[in-house]
Order: sequence, then C-alpha cells, then structure tokens
Amino acid sequence: AQTFYGHFYIEHNRGHHVRVATPEDPASSKFGESFWAFLPRSVWGSLKSSWELEKTRMERLGKSTWSIQNDVLNAWLMSVVLYAVLVAVFGPIVLPFLVIQAIYGFSLLETVNYLEHYGLQRQKKENGRYERCTPEHSWNSDHIVTNIFLYHLQRH
Repeated sequence: AQTFYGHFYIEHNRGHHVRVATPEDPASSKFGESFWAFLPRSVWGSLKSSWELEKTRMERLGKSTWSIQNDVLNAWLMSVVLYAVLVAVFGPIVLPFLVIQAIYGFSLLETVNYLEHYGLQRQKKENGRYERCTPEHSWNSDHIVTNIFLYHLQRH
C-alpha cells in the first residue's frame, strides 16, 4: 500500500512465478538489457499482466472486473485510503514524500527482479511448453553476500 504498487503482489505470484525466465515474463530481464530499459517494460508489463490475471479471475467467478473483489482495485484502494489518512494527518506537504518513497520502493522491488533472473531463459520443449523452472533459472544462492545484495530476498 505504501508504494501504490499493490498489483505487484498479483503479478509476481500468479504471473512472474509461472512465466519466469521466459520471453512472456515482463519481470525477467534479458541478457544485455540495461536496468533502465528493463524498468519501464517491467512496470507497464506487470501492470497489464496483473489486470489481465484479475480480469480472468473475476470472469471465472461471474463478477464484474470493476468489483471490490478485484485484488488490483482492492490494493489501489488501500493505497488511496492510506495516502488520504496521511494527508489528513500531516497535510498536503506530505505528498511529495509519499511520491518519492513510492518510486523508491517499487524501484527496489524491480531492481531485485532485474538481478534475480538477468539473462536466464528456460528452454521450450517440443510440445511448446517451457521446461520446468529450476534453481538454474535464478541467480539465487544461500550465501550472505547474495542475501545482502538482494535485500534479503535471495530465495524468492
């Protein structure tokens, strides 16, 4: 809620973890891709993916995409309420700080995405599906240095 990036939870768990290290995953960085090229692709691709995932889920449940049960809308609503309370308590002067911390916060999430799978790609099998995701499809390790550099997310 603090980063106004609630759709990340939906996309990361139901999109990224399914499509990791494939060309279809906006949150897997390509070999030779700079972070600055990756960032907008991941941000907009993840937003689009999370919306599509929730739209499909809502249709399966027989509900409107614009339902409060849509987890993307629900996450954004939590952010709006949090920001409104903070503005009510501290005044509009807090808005620039909220925007800066939100950008910084979601940039850290995307930095980890960039590092975790940089240049790694799963192979497509003869049947058109990708090989099963294994530890070789992530730059993770159980070492203290990796844990520090990946903000304690070395085994996501």
